Amino acid sequence: MAEGTRKVNWFAIWVSAAVVVALVLVTVLVVSLNNAGTDPGDPPQSAVIEEDTGAILVGEGPDRLDTYIDFMCPICNQFEQVYGESIQGLADDGTITLGIHPISILDRYSQGTEYSTRAANAMYCVAVADADAAVPFMQAMFANQPEEQSEGLTDDQILQVAASVDVTGIDACVTGQEYAGFVTAMTAETPLQPGASGIGTPTIAVNGEAIANADLPQPDQLATLFD
Repeated sequence: MAEGTRKVNWFAIWVSAAVVVALVLVTVLVVSLNNAGTDPGDPPQSAVIEEDTGAILVGEGPDRLDTYIDFMCPICNQFEQVYGESIQGLADDGTITLGIHPISILDRYSQGTEYSTRAANAMYCVAVADADAAVPFMQAMFANQPEEQSEGLTDDQILQVAASVDVTGIDACVTGQEYAGFVTAMTAETPLQPGASGIGTPTIAVNGEAIANADLPQPDQLATLFD
């Protein structure tokens, strides 16, 4: 057995344990969303955004990796730090098409400001304005991630993050939450991890199938998911 496969993926174990705690609460969110019949409004228009799934696409590889993230989720931030470079590498070398899904399951942790929804909306605003800036914006948002149970970043601060990756002129989209309804609708479509009763973040799907976070290989072995 190769040395890499013998290593314990403590990140995956930690994520799995944390997601289990979150699932009970998130189930309530999913039920309320389904009952509400939320109008998604007009979907963001961009060649890199799938209207039916909400995925922001990176790369053009034959295999597909989808990530479902919440900008208030500290484990999503950790996932990006651990796996982000490897995932981007697979997109850059033509192995995968990456689909990033900014969702909002943690609005209740932002003191009524609905930070998760506002942040996800902003990522769509950025992707529409400049597709190449979507990933840098995501990375910058995680670098400036607020603590849970805080009010989160203000709209002005989110716009400053966008400006730091050279995206401007999206003030009305961000402050008016142009895609908030779309974010809410796409959140309700997040796939369940194996054995889960509700959605959690981060959720990872390989070629359309959600996998358990405990099944994630080491970052340098991510390509084995597509063997």
